[in-house]
Amino acid sequence: MTKILGTSLPAADQVALLRTLGLLLQIGLTTFAADTFGLSLQMEPLVHVLVLETLYLSLTLVLRKPLFTKESGLFIALVLDTLFWISWLYFSGGATNAFISLLLLPIALAAVTLPIWAPWALTAMSTLAYSLMIFTVPESQMQHHGMDMSSHYLGMWFNFVISALVMTTSVALITKRMRRQDAQLAFMREGQLRQEQLLALGIASAQMTHQLATPLSTLRLLLDEVKEESDDASANVSEMETALGRCEQTLAELRLATESIRDRRQRPLPLSELIDGLKQKTSLLMPQTELNWQIACKPSQLTGVQILTDMSLAPAIMALIENAARASAETIGVAQVDISVDTEPNEGQIYLQIRDYGAGIAPSLLPQLGTLLVESPKGLGVALLLSHASFERLGARLVLANHTQGGTVAQVRFTVLAGQETNPLDKTTLVDKVTP
Repeated sequence: MTKILGTSLPAADQVALLRTLGLLLQIGLTTFAADTFGLSLQMEPLVHVLVLETLYLSLTLVLRKPLFTKESGLFIALVLDTLFWISWLYFSGGATNAFISLLLLPIALAAVTLPIWAPWALTAMSTLAYSLMIFTVPESQMQHHGMDMSSHYLGMWFNFVISALVMTTSVALITKRMRRQDAQLAFMREGQLRQEQLLALGIASAQMTHQLATPLSTLRLLLDEVKEESDDASANVSEMETALGRCEQTLAELRLATESIRDRRQRPLPLSELIDGLKQKTSLLMPQTELNWQIACKPSQLTGVQILTDMSLAPAIMALIENAARASAETIGVAQVDISVDTEPNEGQIYLQIRDYGAGIAPSLLPQLGTLLVESPKGLGVALLLSHASFERLGARLVLANHTQGGTVAQVRFTVLAGQETNPLDKTTLVDKVTP
């Protein structure tokens, strides 16, 4: 809810304060200033109205936080406030009451805090009530010291309508613009926080990479000495050499990716080369994973379509595939992952979709994963954060969702580079199942 007053009070408390001041104004005018402002009071019904309004206001003040957090709750409260204002005005002179313009108060609150339809609804209600009151004013009250006041009261009515229309248009539009600016500022703050986290992770990664280089070199020398001393290399030594080779390859790729990102080396890449590279990496680095490739394009289309890439793209996609394989293995006991590729010619989009068979992601974490570091039983979402940053830098977008039949779907939406076209009718389905 948008704040109304320039204070540090929450918006719900600000609305409650204004509504309380309105009730105190009614009581003060009824009790102390009726003669001063020429109010024609009907005390018996007025007492009942003020008592009911006091009880109602007390109840809504107690329940203001759960009530005003929803737009529907605040709108209903303002509608009842308007009805109480109409009742107080009717029993204190009706259209001849000099404070008839106080009907604009609920309209103003709605214009600032609610969507644009809310102040229009309250304006219609208040204008209708004011119109009925002005046409039901007794003839005796239209005369003041022998003067006909009908034109004066009609002018007050017209002035009220104009004020209400200005409030429902100008104020509502200004408030809408302020909300949009607040949303943009919040988005920029989140982006700045994400960049700060990425910078911290980058510094930590650079430091750890530098620290790992020397131990890996030492391990390579020791492993070579073990192989020279042993005539028959055992299976353990072979596995150690394979694992060490993977570490050295990953370290080399990290160095290349760091240089590529630093120098902004981005280049167009055919979709076919991206898919072939991913198949090679997954077969080499994830031999125990069952990958089901579903490509809804012909080979000629895969070659003709190009996307923007750099050295960080493949590791970002591999991180998603590894997360999916781990989730499937934890749930069904098999590291099974479905990867599909499709194009959307009308929108110039390419969709790379990775689906696992895990337990899914908690709905409360879905909006945060990939944009912030979050606390979860399985980690902090660092891999998703880094992948999301890599995709964002290349003009792509990562969308996470839970699959209807179980598991999680990570969809990467790439934009086809300018000048590349696909034929929506030239589609087939190629299924390439890779098993260990």
